[in-house]
Amino acid sequence: MFTTRPTLQGTFGMVSTTHYLASQSAMAVLEDGGNAFDAAVAAAFVLHVVEPHLNGPAGEVPVLLAPAGGGVRVLCGQGVAPAGATVAHYRALGLGLVPGTGPLAAAVPGAFDAWMLLLRDHGTKDLADVLKYAVGYAEHGHAPVENVGATVETVRELFETEWTSSAEVYLPGGEAPRPGRLLRNPALAATWKRLLAETAGAAGREARIDAAREVWRTGFIAEALVRQSARPTLDTSGERHTGTLTAADLAGWSAAYETPVTYDWNGWTLCKAGPWSQGPVLLQQLALLPPELPAYGSAEYVHLLVEGCKLAMADREAWYGDAAEVPVAELLSEPYNAGRRKLIGDKASYELRPGSPGGRSPLLPAHARVAASVPSGPSPMDALGVGEPTVAKPSTSPVPGEPRVGADGGTRGDTCHLDVVDRWGNMVAATPSGGWLQSNPVVPELGFPLGTRLQMTWLEEGLPNSLTPGRRPRTTLTPTLALRDGVPVLAFGTPGGDQQDQWQLHFFLAAALRPPVRGGLDLQGAIDAPNWHNDSFPGSFYPRGMRPGSLTVESRMPEDVVAGLRLRGHDVTVGDAWSEGRLCAVARDPDTGVLSAAANPRGMQGYAVGR
Repeated sequence: MFTTRPTLQGTFGMVSTTHYLASQSAMAVLEDGGNAFDAAVAAAFVLHVVEPHLNGPAGEVPVLLAPAGGGVRVLCGQGVAPAGATVAHYRALGLGLVPGTGPLAAAVPGAFDAWMLLLRDHGTKDLADVLKYAVGYAEHGHAPVENVGATVETVRELFETEWTSSAEVYLPGGEAPRPGRLLRNPALAATWKRLLAETAGAAGREARIDAAREVWRTGFIAEALVRQSARPTLDTSGERHTGTLTAADLAGWSAAYETPVTYDWNGWTLCKAGPWSQGPVLLQQLALLPPELPAYGSAEYVHLLVEGCKLAMADREAWYGDAAEVPVAELLSEPYNAGRRKLIGDKASYELRPGSPGGRSPLLPAHARVAASVPSGPSPMDALGVGEPTVAKPSTSPVPGEPRVGADGGTRGDTCHLDVVDRWGNMVAATPSGGWLQSNPVVPELGFPLGTRLQMTWLEEGLPNSLTPGRRPRTTLTPTLALRDGVPVLAFGTPGGDQQDQWQLHFFLAAALRPPVRGGLDLQGAIDAPNWHNDSFPGSFYPRGMRPGSLTVESRMPEDVVAGLRLRGHDVTVGDAWSEGRLCAVARDPDTGVLSAAANPRGMQGYAVGR
C-alpha cells in the first residue's frame, strides 16, 4: 500500500523522534559507538532546544527501557508536588483549579534527573559527549520549525508586558522565531557549559553524572529555579502568584525505576508506566476488546474502539492517581471487563461511566460529576473548554469552548516523543513534555522555564488525583513497549495529551492486525492510517473541559465510515486530512536482527533515521 515514507529497515540502529535534528543527533551517537540509551539522552536534550514549545529540562518524562537480555523497566521522571502545594493553600488563594501556567502549577522538575539516571546506569558515554549536540544548537543556533514562532506569537503580548525574560530569548529584536533564520539560546548553552565545567573534576563517568545531578538539585541551577518560583507571575487565573517550590523540594527528590504494568493480548505483552500516568488506559482498552473484532477501519470498528476508550477514560478519572491505591489488577481482569464490555451498545454514549472494581464506589471530582449527571446532549462543561494540550492555535479555535489566547498566557503546550533501538537489541521509548516556553517565564539565569504539571491535579481532597504534597500529578505521558514471547520487539508513542493512548491503540492494532511489509511490521502504514480521537471525558489540562459524544476524525476517513459513525450517534467533526496523531515507532525482529523505524508525517518535522 502507499505510504508517505517507507518503513526504514537495517541492522545497525534505528531512531524515531518528533524532530529531525534530534533524530540525527541520536544517530550520530550510535555511529560514534554509543548505545540506544546514550542516543536517547542526546536526542532528549536536543528536543529541549529545537522544540522548546513542547518540552524543556524542567519538565517531566516517563521512560520505558529494555536493556538487551534484560527485563523492561519504567524510569519515572515525573516530579512530585512540593511540600507547600496543598489544596488548602490554593483554595485560600481563591482558586477552584490549579492554573494552567505560572509557578503555582510547577511540580518538582523531573526530566533532567531521569535522563541522568538513564545515562549513568545504562549508557556508555560521558555527559559531555551527549550534551554537545544540544549545546551546539543552543549556542550557534538552529533553524526553527514554523510552530515555534507560531507559539511565540500567541503569547507575544504576555512576553512583552509580563514575562520579559522570555521575550529576551524568543522575541530578540521584537521578532518571533521563523524558519530560515537561526534561533539561539545563549543562556541555555551557558547553563550546560557551566554544569560540565563544575562536574569535570569528578573521578569517572558515573561520578561526573552524579555530580551533575547534585548541581541540578542543590547547586546554581536549583538556586535559580527557587528564585524563579518566588517571583510573582501572571498566570491563567488572571492574577499574579508565587509558587511553592523550595530548595528542600529540589534536594529531596530523585527519579526512580519501577516495574511496568503489563497486559497480554493476542500473543503480545504491552508494557506501560503505572497509574500515576495515563498508561494503563491503553491496556484497559485492549482488555475491553471482544475476541472477534469488526473489519479493520469500518464504522463498527471505530465505534467499538471509541466506546471502549470512553469507559477506560472514565476509569482513569475515577481511579488513577498517585494519592491513593489504584486497583490495577481488577481494572485489567477479565471478569471486570466482561461486565464493562456489555455497556458498549450500538449507539454512542454521552455519559461518563466509571466502573466499580471489587465493588468499590468510584470517586469523581465535582468538576466531572457535573457532566456525569447529563445522560445525553450538550454538557454544561462545554463552556469550560476542552483541556487537550495542543500547539498554539489561532485566536479563534475550532474546538468548541476552547478559550482564546490572551494576555494571561492561555495557550497550551504539547509533547515530544523518541524511540531508539540499537544493534545490540537495547530499546527505549520516552515521552518528554512540560517546561514549555509558554508555561512559565524563562528563568533568566538558565534559559528555560519551570513546568506546569500540577494543573492535572484536583483541588478537592480525598480523590486519587488530589493535589497532595510529595505525590505525583497524574500525567498523560504514556510511552509503550511491546513484547512477543517475552522479547521486546516494538517501542512507540506520541505527543497529544489525553489523545495519546487513543492514537496509540489504533496504531498498535493497525500494526498488529494488518499484513507485514517486507517481512516486518508495517510501521509507516500504521502511522499514516487515518486516525481519530474523542473528548468525552474531563480533560487533563486547564480548564479541564469535555465534549460528551464528540468524535474528531481526519478527512481522509472514508465517507461511508463517517456516515456510519453519525448513524451510531457520534457527534462527528471532520478535521484536516493530516491532523490526528504524531506517532513514532521502532521495532526489532528477534529472529533476524532486522531493525525497523517509522515517523509521523503530520506537522512535517518528525523523522526516522537508521541503517
